[in-house]
Amino acid sequence: MSQKSTNTATPKLPSDLTFFASAPHTCGYIPEQTATTAFADPKAEMNTRTYSALAELGFRRSGSHVYTPHCHHCQACVPTRLPVANFQPNRKQRRTHNNTRMNVTATITTATFRDEQFALYQRYIAARHTGGGMDDSDPEKYMDFLTSDWSQTEFVEFRVDNQLIAVAVQDILTRGLSSVYTYFDPNFTGLSIGHYALLWQINEARQRNLPWLFLGYWISQCQKMNYKQEYRPIELFQNGSWRRFERHQALPT
Repeated sequence: MSQKSTNTATPKLPSDLTFFASAPHTCGYIPEQTATTAFADPKAEMNTRTYSALAELGFRRSGSHVYTPHCHHCQACVPTRLPVANFQPNRKQRRTHNNTRMNVTATITTATFRDEQFALYQRYIAARHTGGGMDDSDPEKYMDFLTSDWSQTEFVEFRVDNQLIAVAVQDILTRGLSSVYTYFDPNFTGLSIGHYALLWQINEARQRNLPWLFLGYWISQCQKMNYKQEYRPIELFQNGSWRRFERHQALPT
């Protein structure tokens, strides 16, 4: 049974929360670029409400760290979220949803370590991210990456004939779901399972009466992050506020 929520009040940041900036480092998305990351004080007490307030300012979670790009010379990484009540799937998305749901079952599980899920993660990383710094993962690094002690995190399993083919990691926020990470069996790419998982999360947010699905960063120069523009209407966080783009409107470049 999905957890229902009717909380519409904007979460507030603690007045004493401080932030730090990292030293410049290699950008993981745009070749030959350097990047700087801003992150909330890792020693500060973090909880769902504070995290939710930060998410509405464009922050994301990686493990227990809450961060956002903070590059003075580049604004390519743009926080995105979907207003799920207004989302209108295009023809390809409707086809993916209708075809895949006939073969796939989804089950929400707790964010605890499971050998089967970790084995799938390893196969996914070996196929998609070899040499990217993620292929030396062990169970501890895997859980440190996807979970934290304070977040309300869920692992959603997608199965075909009881075979695990994908896991979507999501956080429950005060006013939305945050899509943290999705990994899948490379042998099932024909099912468009990554797109199906996102469509499932949109519907799940609706079922919980949560207004937004937070998608992370849209980067027009990075093909693997550019798929987000296909989901409309979409909202981009720019210059301190969210701006909505309908299907007929081009996203800024």
